[in-house]
Amino acid sequence: MRILHTSDWHLGRSFHRESLKDAQETFVDHLVDTVRAERVECVLVSGDVYDRALPSVDAVRLCSDALARLRALTRVVLIAGNHDSASRLGWGSRLLDDAGVHIRTEFARVGEPVLVGDAAVYGVPYLEPEFARHEWELEERTHAAVLTEAMRRVRADIATRGPDVRSVVLAHAFVTGGEASDSERDISVGGSSHVPASVFRGVDYAALGHLHGRWAVTDRVRYSGSPLAYSFSEEHHVKGSWLVDLRADGVHAEFAEAPVPRRLGRVKGRIDDLLRDARFEKFEDRWLQVTLTDPRRPSGAMDRLRRRFPHTLVLGFEPEGDAGDAPRAWADRIREKSELDIAGDFVTEVTGAPASADERALLHEAFEHCRQREASA
Repeated sequence: MRILHTSDWHLGRSFHRESLKDAQETFVDHLVDTVRAERVECVLVSGDVYDRALPSVDAVRLCSDALARLRALTRVVLIAGNHDSASRLGWGSRLLDDAGVHIRTEFARVGEPVLVGDAAVYGVPYLEPEFARHEWELEERTHAAVLTEAMRRVRADIATRGPDVRSVVLAHAFVTGGEASDSERDISVGGSSHVPASVFRGVDYAALGHLHGRWAVTDRVRYSGSPLAYSFSEEHHVKGSWLVDLRADGVHAEFAEAPVPRRLGRVKGRIDDLLRDARFEKFEDRWLQVTLTDPRRPSGAMDRLRRRFPHTLVLGFEPEGDAGDAPRAWADRIREKSELDIAGDFVTEVTGAPASADERALLHEAFEHCRQREASA
């Protein structure tokens, strides 16, 4: 059996205010062509179909078109990710089951497989720990606890099936061993976001979503990554989908590379060097992040840079010499931080003292409330 594993489409997303609509449409064309050429028997979409819980009209239209075109060729199993609204994405899912598009967004359907050929395909949507803990009466409020319970339900169903049935799981989580980039939304809860790969023991293949870089955690547990780059930290990523063959002698996977709409680049140096040096020619057609190191901030820097590099999108300033200790831009200071850490920094800024344990707990509760409201919207 041949499956195609893709995830993290983030339909509707832009790249530093540059529209990605055309690039996402090109990816859908590529996906359909790959499914047709490779005779794929099932497409797995492991969450974050949309970039927002309330997607744009164009994003919904593109998703509808993609699913209709894929269904004309094969079966599709799709789960909700942490960016998706489970209730919106799952609307009409029981009707779509009859059409061969199987959308899994509900706690209640975890452990209920989609049967495709000789495989049982289990969709495990993104599980918000606070919701799942109450739904399933769990003691722990962690991603590991809720995914462990989800897999217990999956294994209970697998045990009722014959030995010749292959098992495939879709999940949206941060599995230990994966490498994060700047464009994933933080899903940490109580400081715990990681899930051990051992959670998926016993299944033939686990198709993961959430991290935007392709990653083989093990031969049977893989991330496909996002089909497009959504941050400059993904400059060297190879984007695409996994083509996975479930054979009698094991799992065999090869990567189908997706088209690149425009390459990314990051350059650093003094503005005169960047504008004159021939070694920067290869960056002239790329989306660019530029960090200037001039001792003093050059005037009109962005306009000057765009004469040579018309697709410059991000401009930073890290002066050389004694001025190197100048405060960094706010965007640079928060790029590597979680929402909770950013809020904690705000408390420190306005009070002159670090946030206390009680204050951090209150901030955490507020973020959890916002996530729950968004998930249920």
